[in-house]
Amino acid sequence: METKNHVWMNGNFVSNEEAKIDFLTTTLHYGFGVFEGIRCYNTIHGPAVFRLNDHVKRLIQSWHAMGMTLKYSPEEIETGIKELIQKNQMNECYIRPLIFLTGIAFDQYACQSNLAISCWVWKNFFGNIQEDEGIKVTISSIARPHVNAGLTKAKVTGNYYISLMARGLAKKQGYHDALMLDTQGLVSEGTGDNVFIVRNGIIYTPKRNGILEGITRASVIEIAKDLGYTVNEDDITREELYIADEVFATGTAAEIECISEIDGRKIGTGKIGPITKIIRTKFKEIVQGKDSKYHKWLAFVNEKIQTKNIMEVKA
Repeated sequence: METKNHVWMNGNFVSNEEAKIDFLTTTLHYGFGVFEGIRCYNTIHGPAVFRLNDHVKRLIQSWHAMGMTLKYSPEEIETGIKELIQKNQMNECYIRPLIFLTGIAFDQYACQSNLAISCWVWKNFFGNIQEDEGIKVTISSIARPHVNAGLTKAKVTGNYYISLMARGLAKKQGYHDALMLDTQGLVSEGTGDNVFIVRNGIIYTPKRNGILEGITRASVIEIAKDLGYTVNEDDITREELYIADEVFATGTAAEIECISEIDGRKIGTGKIGPITKIIRTKFKEIVQGKDSKYHKWLAFVNEKIQTKNIMEVKA
């Protein structure tokens, strides 16, 4: 991970070295925090953050779902993200807002909520693979928790130990990643991404019940429908993955990636399928600012920012 010089912490810019928190924090000890993953792309109109409003909205909703409140407005967070990108002089980057608690107590309401935002260059979630070769995955033996076992719509820090375990085991076995089933044995999602399959020209993706409602997932559904494809949110079985014509993963970090092999079974031709390629090509055009129809999804960083001292406003 390559980082630059500044982090936005509670309204102030500090260096990476100064961006420290106390060892005694409820977020570190008990996993009580929420975060977002956002990308900024270097478009033909300058750097732009993809679906910034939607990501910030989900960040705040995640904290609300945890029963907590945050003193910063969506507008202040969005401005902070844009200013951070400018200050670090980045054209493309991955952005990580994190809401965390300071103070140690087995009582979240006795602690102070804080917001920090960092950004760094992160090219490929799956490492260096050939563009059209796709990734090899396995079905994990670790299941996604039942919807009543935790919050599935919030990006809670503590939830991701499950993803790390599944992904780590898969990589030890020689795979790039893992796909996870829910407690009913139906396909849920990847360790950090959503999953789609294509059969007979129709695109399917798991229902929203127990999955994180990915923003890239929602974007792909809209793009595919605009391109004339039928998209169904439905139950998907493990076997349907094996016999699909195409399988692909979507996510902010993953973007759109072909899955070419699952549990040693070649999917389709074993390379990116035609529908996946069309959708991925259109997605790349959109994030590069080449399709004005989708400029609604781009927050251009170099637009005039109304700078204000957030700390003074809060005082």
